[in-house]
Amino acid sequence: MAKLKLRPLDDRVVVEPLEAEEMTAGGIVLPDAAQEKPQRGKVVATGPGKLLDSGNRGELSVKIGDEVIYGKYGGSEVEVDGDEYKILRESDILAKVVS
Repeated sequence: MAKLKLRPLDDRVVVEPLEAEEMTAGGIVLPDAAQEKPQRGKVVATGPGKLLDSGNRGELSVKIGDEVIYGKYGGSEVEVDGDEYKILRESDILAKVVS
């Protein structure tokens, strides 16, 4: 992947959504219109952390390369060089996928 041309601010995180499921567990192929938007993605960029009252930066609990689950309607969708990304606040991330 080429260097991402986005630098998120504060506690924001840029996530590349993973592909939507094209087939149900029972083997039924879903058309594009029936596929749910993915709520899972890979962190591709992080901000420096939220600026605290003390003047220090809070440390983010996710890092580049982490796979995360985020809220269905959280964040903002953006397109950069033809690729879709989601910019979320760290608080919009619900969980980190642990393998």
